[in-house]
Amino acid sequence: MPTNLKNTVVLIAVGTIAWLIAGAAFLVAGSETKYVWTCVFGAALGVFGIRYTIRRSRRSGI
Repeated sequence: MPTNLKNTVVLIAVGTIAWLIAGAAFLVAGSETKYVWTCVFGAALGVFGIRYTIRRSRRSGI
């Protein structure tokens, strides 16, 4: 895995983990469901972003 790709995947993974931590904090605090769902979709988009980045890298040969 090239360094640039590795750095990108790590950055997206950190953001995804941050969404998961925020979602857990909102669940524990008993916040409104729109905040929890925002975190769920943010984490899901992060997972999609990791998969997309790796797939694009393999196809383009970067």
